Amino acid sequence: MRFTKTLAVALTAVTVATSAFAGDAIMIKDPYARSAGKTAKTGAAFMMIMNHGAEDDRLVDVKSDVAARVELHTHKENADGVMQMLHVEEGFAIPAGEMHGLQRGGDHVMFMGLNEPFVQGDMIPVTLVFERAGEIEIEVPVDLERKPEAGAHKH
Repeated sequence: MRFTKTLAVALTAVTVATSAFAGDAIMIKDPYARSAGKTAKTGAAFMMIMNHGAEDDRLVDVKSDVAARVELHTHKENADGVMQMLHVEEGFAIPAGEMHGLQRGGDHVMFMGLNEPFVQGDMIPVTLVFERAGEIEIEVPVDLERKPEAGAHKH
């Protein structure tokens, strides 16, 4: 019986260590959020996601209490040449040793049905959900004055 208990404790320790290690593999750089103004019902967040781990990962979901719905979105040109925002249900691949940008005009976090307007300098709590790394909680600063990155399209 003692061996079984020791084995169970050892397996639990390995599981916890693996989860912590997996979470350390993902790093978030330069997050910020925007909305279109004081009466806007939507907003978006952008950031760079770096996978320093040895295995590919995938951002599969995002959560926040600041809006009725929060989704992973991208832009895609339709048959008429018009850019549309689309919900990306499968999420975004974050290959091992690489970076994936959530940028204006491309992949991003979309907040729909804002509970309150985004205010310059506020911090928005966001939980990023990864297949391997699990949930990573971040604080995203609101920067309504930030200019688009080079090559990014406007929302």
